[in-house]
Amino acid sequence: MSSQPVTMTTATAAPPAPSDGREDRTAPVLSARGAAVGFGDRVLWRDLDLDLAPGEFLAVLGPNGAGKSTLLRTILGHQPLAAGQLLVAGRPPGRGNRAIGYVPQQKSMDTATPLRARDLVAMGIDGTRWGPRRRSAEDRRRITAALAEVGASGYADAPIGLLSGGEQQRVRIAQALAADPKLLLADEPLLSLDLGHQRAVSEIIDRRRREHHAAVVFVTHEINPVLGLVDRILYLVGGRHRLGTPAEVMTSANLSELYQTPVDVLEVRGRIVVVGAPDHPAGPSQHHDHGPGADDRSPRTA
Repeated sequence: MSSQPVTMTTATAAPPAPSDGREDRTAPVLSARGAAVGFGDRVLWRDLDLDLAPGEFLAVLGPNGAGKSTLLRTILGHQPLAAGQLLVAGRPPGRGNRAIGYVPQQKSMDTATPLRARDLVAMGIDGTRWGPRRRSAEDRRRITAALAEVGASGYADAPIGLLSGGEQQRVRIAQALAADPKLLLADEPLLSLDLGHQRAVSEIIDRRRREHHAAVVFVTHEINPVLGLVDRILYLVGGRHRLGTPAEVMTSANLSELYQTPVDVLEVRGRIVVVGAPDHPAGPSQHHDHGPGADDRSPRTA
């Protein structure tokens, strides 16, 4: 991939894919050709070519500010491309796309928030519709099923603000799953969770993609909790990227080229350890353990 600057051009939208009413499980759920996003003179990523198949698990890694969350915003239709093309289920990105389920970055909710867990999940079905509405029996069934799928039935009627961080994250995932999306976007879903909840959240998302053939785009700083689940990794750094299997991407040569500084990638007891990636103020000497045995006391790179 060239590291030369690119000229930003207006992104063009492809026509919607033809449909005969049948679901095509061979067509890409997400497709990008020459896609680029930037702000002014700063390019977050460019020249992105990607076809994400139904049921495929893609992990998106990289340092803070590399454009990982911006990629999700672009897929959601909140951030326009600077160049290239992006299609979601055969159509250009747009707000309120029912083919997408979205798990946002975790934020603590005020204890006085006047919502039950099932009310938050219901918003995943209501979509962009506002105001009071009478839900059908099918809507209620789907809400109950989504809560059960993530193991949240026991606190379905509890105020969302009184739940623990791990419990709230389960409810957010249920909200994203309630509409049975073809594409599940998860923005740092393991952030601030203990190891038990990290495993539980990862397993819930993996089970959904296996049983329902939903494609997954999983933004994370922690690769090891999902290392055995992911099919491919998209690693973003400074306008450059690498895309491939974990074995193809997570090498010393690749990360050294991406970061443009010497980086060592080691495997220690089944964990990937990256040494030298300048993500934090500590600089290139910083040691980053991408491992399930690492605790939650410090941030991780990639």
